[in-house]
Amino acid sequence: MTVRSEVVARLTGRAVSGERPLSGALAEVTLDDGRVVVVKRSDAPGAAQAEAAGLRWLAAAGSVRVPAVHGQEEGWLVVDRVPHGRPDPGAAVRFGRDLATLHAAGAPAFGAAPPDGPVDAYIGPAPMRNEPGTDWPRWYAGQRVLPYLRRAVDEGTLRSGEAVVVERLCERLPELAGPAEPPARVHGDLWSGNVLWAADGNVRLIDPAAHGGHRETDLAMLRLFGCSCLEQVLEGYREVAPLADGWAERVGVHQLFPLLVHAVLFGRGYAEQALAVARSAVAG
Repeated sequence: MTVRSEVVARLTGRAVSGERPLSGALAEVTLDDGRVVVVKRSDAPGAAQAEAAGLRWLAAAGSVRVPAVHGQEEGWLVVDRVPHGRPDPGAAVRFGRDLATLHAAGAPAFGAAPPDGPVDAYIGPAPMRNEPGTDWPRWYAGQRVLPYLRRAVDEGTLRSGEAVVVERLCERLPELAGPAEPPARVHGDLWSGNVLWAADGNVRLIDPAAHGGHRETDLAMLRLFGCSCLEQVLEGYREVAPLADGWAERVGVHQLFPLLVHAVLFGRGYAEQALAVARSAVAG
């Protein structure tokens, strides 16, 4: 029996009848009762704990569906497999309604980690520190945008002269951020690859970077990488929770953090996108 199968057997309490690697870090494992689970390996300290805590916190809202967590230990995470379906307008509307309900479940503060989640968490493979704050513009600038801006400059992905426009946006965030909103319970990394259209006609969310954040950030992430049926998702969302005036003009502000993360991870192309949205927001 492989180490992976031993972990799955220990965390599910079931014998393993087979496994199928999906990538170096991911595999599907079949249990002796026929169920299939996904096992994920991460060497980043606290990553499995953060993901498990985030999934449970999202599930606790009783709205958006997520894979059930069977357990995590020492870099291993075991969750239910999601049988894949196809994007569907009806499912998108339901997902939008559920997402609005998830956000309304709230969080103790901006940057608040899920219960039992570590302060030093991740967005994808990138570090993301969950340091609580009470003022969203100040917290977003200090805890999300500026740390990755500095890293991009230090690593040569952005030139220091170019960084000025992002720093100017951060200074102007109190006026650019729109009406004050309470901390929302956000997925935190809601790009289209983390939205699974399941075979049962409902959406499942995976790989969260869950924390207390601004609800418009999740919506901006859906737009950033082209979520299927996005207009239907937004239709369902607004049925439950109308968005504040001007939200569409603030999309770039909320995309700035993930774009800077991608700039650090994947290079100059994303840095140029980050600069473009910063220039547009400041000019507007």
